[in-house]
Amino acid sequence: MKEKITVYRNVMDFQELESVIETGAKAVAVVGGGFLGSELACALAKRGGTSNTRVYQIFPEKGNMARILPAYLSAWTTKKVEEEGVHTLRGATVEAAKLDEKNNVELTLSDGQKLKVDHVVVAVGVEPNTQLAKGAGLETDPERGGFLVNSELSARSDIFAAGDCACFYDQMLGRRRVEHHDHAVVSGRLAGENMAGAHKHYWHQSMFWSDLGPKVGYEAIGIVDANLPTVGVYAKSNENDTPQAAAVASGTSDRSHTEGDKVVQNASAATSTSQTSTTSSNISSSSKQSSDYGKGVIFYLRNDIVVGIVLWNVFNRMSIARQVLKSERKYEDLNEVAKLFNIHAE
Repeated sequence: MKEKITVYRNVMDFQELESVIETGAKAVAVVGGGFLGSELACALAKRGGTSNTRVYQIFPEKGNMARILPAYLSAWTTKKVEEEGVHTLRGATVEAAKLDEKNNVELTLSDGQKLKVDHVVVAVGVEPNTQLAKGAGLETDPERGGFLVNSELSARSDIFAAGDCACFYDQMLGRRRVEHHDHAVVSGRLAGENMAGAHKHYWHQSMFWSDLGPKVGYEAIGIVDANLPTVGVYAKSNENDTPQAAAVASGTSDRSHTEGDKVVQNASAATSTSQTSTTSSNISSSSKQSSDYGKGVIFYLRNDIVVGIVLWNVFNRMSIARQVLKSERKYEDLNEVAKLFNIHAE
């Protein structure tokens, strides 16, 4: 059974999965509906178009990345994922797995379905390993996980933690634990500097990004939680509003390397709001389903203050998002704030 399951964590797992596809797997199940699971499912489905591999994605939520995106956008995104060739099995978890008489993996799902595949990929995230805490006398966060550190990433005198395992104090947004590449790079560098006596506070608002095929991608910053109230401002998209076009324009597929090069644009650069579709998290689902969310900005609010931003098929505007978060203010009209991102540009 072990050789039939890949717990996706590192480059060796990628190579193993590549070998599985190359050797003619006819069906693959991806378990997980978050960043990694959704990206993998789309990538495997695209590859499966030439290798005739059928790709299933299994997750307990109602839609892809439902913990991050507001419900209406998660539902819209799931349709796009399915258009990439992924067969989503929503609202289900894997309860049992066994090998059948043909050496296929038979999965029993919580909704009673049985699914037979050649290979299973587990992409459900990780819990930080804090076993060191007890012996070292370190505190951990019971809610978020990870080692409790202050704004200098210090757990206690001469002990520092960075990256996924650090539950740090964000001076703007409060206690947080972040599991993304940009945060790991910047926090790791700062922890090293503070070990050498720099005594610098961690003020950086890390960004993250995700692509689901060549046509749907986003960049995000701050507290992006589907449980928060949201306001989305959308505009008509064109062929340039895709992650594929953004990669060509910037010369790199890693947008965390390009976001710092842009300057805040003046609101006058945006066109009339008559082209804008605004969606709040309390609008009825029927009105949401009739909309096209090809391009826009989603604001996440806490006590009416913007604490998170998703740039939906809007690229290289992260410096503007940083300025909005930094202001820590209540905005009377988020349509006007959305103009700063120039989402109406042709």
